[in-house]
Order: sequence, then C-alpha cells, then structure tokens
Amino acid sequence: MFSEFEVIPAVDVQDGQVVQLVGGERGTERTYGDPTVAAERWVDAGASTLHLVDLDGAFEGNRQNADAIESIVSSVGVDVQLGGGIRTAEDAIELLDRGIDRVILGTAAVENPDIVATISNEHPETVMVSLDAKAGEVVVSGWTEGTGLDPATAAARFEALGAGAILFTDVDVEGRLEGIRAGPVEQIVDSVDIPVVASGGVASIDDVRALKKAGVAAVVVGTALYEGAFTLENAMNAVRE
Repeated sequence: MFSEFEVIPAVDVQDGQVVQLVGGERGTERTYGDPTVAAERWVDAGASTLHLVDLDGAFEGNRQNADAIESIVSSVGVDVQLGGGIRTAEDAIELLDRGIDRVILGTAAVENPDIVATISNEHPETVMVSLDAKAGEVVVSGWTEGTGLDPATAAARFEALGAGAILFTDVDVEGRLEGIRAGPVEQIVDSVDIPVVASGGVASIDDVRALKKAGVAAVVVGTALYEGAFTLENAMNAVRE
C-alpha cells in the first residue's frame, strides 16, 4: 500500500470549500478555497497520495460534497483515499469501482465492524479504518460521540477483519499547530502489522520526522501546509535524508 514513507496533503471539504478545523469542532474552520485547485497544487508539489474528507458527510452521516470530490479525482493522477459519510458497504464498493483507491471508514466500521470484511473480500487492502481519539477514546460521528473503545485494541480488531491500514487521528491536537504526541501513535503501531497513517497536530518538519521514527507508514498534513509552516517538498526531502 505504501512502498515508502509518505507525506500526504489533506483536502478536507466543507460546503464545497477546503477547510481545516481546530480539534474537530465545527465553527473553528479556516477556509482555503477551491478543493480541486488545492488538490492540483499538492500534486504539482510532488504528492503521490491525496487524503480527501467530506466533512459535511462525516457530520451528517451521508456524502454531501460528491461533486467536489469527483472533480478532484478526475483531475489528478495520484492515489486518492476518501472518507466522510461512507456508511454502507455498497457506497464504499461503488466508490472503489469508480476509481477511489482507498475508502476511509470511521463511524461505519465502529458501528458495524463486519462492513470491513465485506468490502475487503471484494476489494482487498482498500479499507482504511479511521480511529479518531479524544482523551484516549475512539470517537465517531464527526468526533462528536464517544464509544468507550481503546484505539490500540480497536486497531487490532479491525486488522483481523481485513483492514488494509489504520488511520489514527489524535483529535486533541488536530489543527492546533502545537505539535504531535508520539506516545498514542506508537501504541497503535505496536498493536498491528498493517500500515498505520498518522494525522493530527503536525506543526513542523521535526513532527514529521518523529512520526516516521514512531513507525508509521505515512502522515497526513493539513493546517501546517495550508498555513505555510513548511512546504510539502521540504517535508518529503527531510524524511528521505
């Protein structure tokens, strides 16, 4: 799935615009313009994968920004992983059949774990289970509802069901540009043998290096890139050193 460590730009879409939320809270968003323009910008800068999230879909429970997502997929020639509002196996399989490389399941996987096996049986290694954690607890429905689940235990369970990768988001530091917390990420990495992708809190190239050292296969970066804390090219060069 990931042949080498990747820095993956995030293109989070809300009301048809690229946004970044602070701590996953609606009303905290910063807006960064047209999603397709942003996606093409990151591909031109060297991205080999894009991380797309339909934020309205994550909050509302069904996909809300399909047109914007489809525009991105049709305009870029790199791998695309998509999450937000994918609630059924049928939806996921349709997206995969239409060219999405990986589907990201959070709420759907937690509420119905067998969905992971159903999709994986038809499209092996295409399901990335999103485990988003607040205060050490997996949260769902756009990070608004607690589940009582421990992220590391949940990661191992989804690996057994056929997940191709785990996306771990540390919601407590998401969008704050205050740095990562390596400890929670390392716990996830130690709990599974499949690739782990980290998200949340990246503020510097040192954070990217620290996540690579923690053993993740890739890191998703949003606010830091949009706010110019560092460039995608510099981040990629740094982890190749």
